[in-house]
Amino acid sequence: MRWTLFHQADLVLRGGAERDGLTWRSRLAVVIVFGMFYGAVMGSYGGLDADRPWQMLYSALKMPLLLSAAFLLSLPTFFVLNTLLGLRSDFPRVVRALVSTQAGLTVVLASLAPITAFAYISGIDYQPAILFNALMFGAASLAAQGLLRREYRALIARNPAHRAMLRAWLVVYVFVGVQMGWVLRPFIGAPGRPVQFFREDSWSNAYLAVWDLVWSVVG
Repeated sequence: MRWTLFHQADLVLRGGAERDGLTWRSRLAVVIVFGMFYGAVMGSYGGLDADRPWQMLYSALKMPLLLSAAFLLSLPTFFVLNTLLGLRSDFPRVVRALVSTQAGLTVVLASLAPITAFAYISGIDYQPAILFNALMFGAASLAAQGLLRREYRALIARNPAHRAMLRAWLVVYVFVGVQMGWVLRPFIGAPGRPVQFFREDSWSNAYLAVWDLVWSVVG
């Protein structure tokens, strides 16, 4: 019972000495399983009619892919920045902290899944549903930042330059993550449109599209 997935998720959230009992495989399992759970709920917009279950499956598969791809694409830049600041010797500990934070992010997202499902059941429109999920990701990211800061305490105590790297990681990861999420869409899937794994116009500018979406909802 001690090494069930939920216990591993609990260790991720506790951090510190508790987290040291986690293996790399355990962290990866948490990212995959909890990420897939939120992805499936995210793709359940519009109910289970017609081919909507396929959207749930696609979204469940793409959520761990989104988090992993954003992480792996951001890591080389972060490695170079750490090297330039003379922090290369600490990088294995940095990666361990970042992976643990990724796992924590998916656990928080999974805990927010019932709220997302409730918003869907309440009849939220499609475009507000997109922004609502962005809000859930924002909330999970803030919680994950708290976890990362806790993981970084020992590193910052060892070398204060890690504090700047903590901020740098947030900027790089968010920048890459937003664009990667746009490339891998749809995660919700517009009702009435054919269910598909990727959109035809995936390789466009995410930031312009997000601005247009926010303006169309708010304006």
